[in-house]
Amino acid sequence: MYIGCALLAAGACALPAVLPGAATPWGTVALLAALYALCELPARCRLLDRALGGSVPMGTGSFFPVLLASALLLPPAAAALTALPGSLLARVEEPPAGPRRAWRAAATALAVWAAALAAGALGGSAALGNGPDAPDFPYTLLPAGAAALTFCLVLTALDGGIRATADGLPAGAAWRGLLGRALAPHTVHGLAGLMMAVLWRSSYGPPAALFVLLPMYISCWVFAQYHRERAAHQATIRALVQAVDIKDRYTRGHSERVGHASVLIARELGMAEDRLDVVRFAGILHDVGKLGVPTRVLRKDGPLTPEERSVIELHPEYGHEMVRGIGFLGEARAAILHHHERMDGSGYPYGLHGEQIPEFARVVAVADAFDAMTSTRSYSRARPVPTAIAELERCAGSHFDPRMVAALVRALDRHGWQTDVTADETPQPLPPLPAPRPTPPPAPRPTTATARQPTPPPVPESSEPPVPQPGGSPASAAPAGGDLPPPRASDTPLTARPKERA
Repeated sequence: MYIGCALLAAGACALPAVLPGAATPWGTVALLAALYALCELPARCRLLDRALGGSVPMGTGSFFPVLLASALLLPPAAAALTALPGSLLARVEEPPAGPRRAWRAAATALAVWAAALAAGALGGSAALGNGPDAPDFPYTLLPAGAAALTFCLVLTALDGGIRATADGLPAGAAWRGLLGRALAPHTVHGLAGLMMAVLWRSSYGPPAALFVLLPMYISCWVFAQYHRERAAHQATIRALVQAVDIKDRYTRGHSERVGHASVLIARELGMAEDRLDVVRFAGILHDVGKLGVPTRVLRKDGPLTPEERSVIELHPEYGHEMVRGIGFLGEARAAILHHHERMDGSGYPYGLHGEQIPEFARVVAVADAFDAMTSTRSYSRARPVPTAIAELERCAGSHFDPRMVAALVRALDRHGWQTDVTADETPQPLPPLPAPRPTPPPAPRPTTATARQPTPPPVPESSEPPVPQPGGSPASAAPAGGDLPPPRASDTPLTARPKERA
């Protein structure tokens, strides 16, 4: 019903242009409509898209300057007609294609009609000049700006309406953020449309106006490349995180929550927007080095031996080696390597202290420990958020950077935290291996002095309460939580490890 009403409204707006006696400049309408359609057609050509490496700008919106130029050059009803062919021919990514194309054509036609109405009310056509007559600058910026703003407002209102009706979103959520994201791009499109309209009306004629489209197409191509590269980055991150979650089932979902908490801390510290993505990558990938740790060690239910613990303590270095060639991670690579360092120098792998620890590593360390404490593991129950915060504050200055702890506390006061369970309290046993085929018994072998020695009994777990550790590799005197069972009191301190590795 919503799409049908939009189609009826668009038809009513364009109808005056086709009625008998209407002074519609059909030549200009046909040229602009064909130009807009040709600009949108390459995205539907799969062969051309593959030839250009999947970099053809896709979807309506890349060439709105053509429509805004028509809003300045044509009457409202005629301007609405120029949007129809290109909108109907544009590429649709998701089904159903028919209703989506119909909606796109109706919404775009209504927006162009409203933009032409706003420009006409301010004398936009006369301000453009004609032939040898120079345009009325700077006044012509006023109708052009009004046209671009009206175009943006109408599209935003209609898009929010379709999100509310088709997706069932609440009214506030349906329109939230749409205008802010669309205003700047539509302003740029309005300026390009104004240049195109001025050249169209000049003594050089329509061919000169086509030169405006070349830089617009290049900018759209660069923008499409950026988004494809960003999508590839996200796919790489998801693949690595899924691999860690599959291998270490007790901490499933931990990486995503550490990434979220890291962004909360970074935003409270006032980091730039471009760094927020990097710190989120650092939080998500901080445990990727566990892919290099034997599965039997990660999934061990009882206490770890000193040898097993030393193997797990290598996971930051494993992780750094895995991601060192991924250029877009930037500072996140140092955070992956150093997120188990401590402010007092007792951490690992290199025993850095204070400001020697990279800033992102200090952020991730706090986020990691907080999520570990507030999540239920196979060896420890989740702690309440206030208890976890108190533990972080107790260890601030010795284990954690006090600035990062204070930033997390402020962020939690503002946004809250949704605790989650990352593993069953009772670990589920692995499926049994298939029974081996019966084979004849081997011939008896003589006993030798090199026979296998009996396996020593497991070391009993310490009766001391669990000690937390950011991210999961416990160490002596660590803060609460962690991804591993609590260490024994007799474990070798991490500071005894040689630091020449650095």
